[in-house]
Amino acid sequence: MIEIRIHGRGGQGVVTAAEILAISAFKDGQEAQAFPFFGVERTGAPVEAFARIDNKKIRVRERIYHPDYLIVQDSSLVGSDIILKGIKKNTKIIINTNQDKNEILKKLKLPEDQAFVIDATGIALKIIGKNIVNTVILGALAKATNLISLKSLKSAIKEKFNEKGKEIVEKNILALEEAYNNFKL
Repeated sequence: MIEIRIHGRGGQGVVTAAEILAISAFKDGQEAQAFPFFGVERTGAPVEAFARIDNKKIRVRERIYHPDYLIVQDSSLVGSDIILKGIKKNTKIIINTNQDKNEILKKLKLPEDQAFVIDATGIALKIIGKNIVNTVILGALAKATNLISLKSLKSAIKEKFNEKGKEIVEKNILALEEAYNNFKL
């Protein structure tokens, strides 16, 4: 079973990212689940969401304490102890930041092959017009991991955002493709 933990702030689409990830995995023929963890937080407060992907039925229904993949949608959370809590030696981390990867690695005290960075905010602002990076960062995850296909992500975005209108769907797919095509491992 693959377990993914997503950190961000309220209003950044953290929960939606987990849902799109699970929908994508399901469309790729996998079993999947997604769920949030938050209390009475408001916009801007730290939020976590989780996703699991497996080729067989997923029976566990608890928070993810030792993720295989960790997504950090807001780089201001990088200094927080909760971000790295429970990571394993082989946990891969994707961080939304415009900072140099080496600076982030030093700050987190991680080896070079464990963390990846992408300026998801820059892509989101350029294409979507808002700092909502969920679809962008999922493009980077798809490229880095092959957990989910680009095709299934596009389909999941259409399904999830259909009621928001064609323009929102198209912008999110363009942002997804931009991240996928330009993400450097």
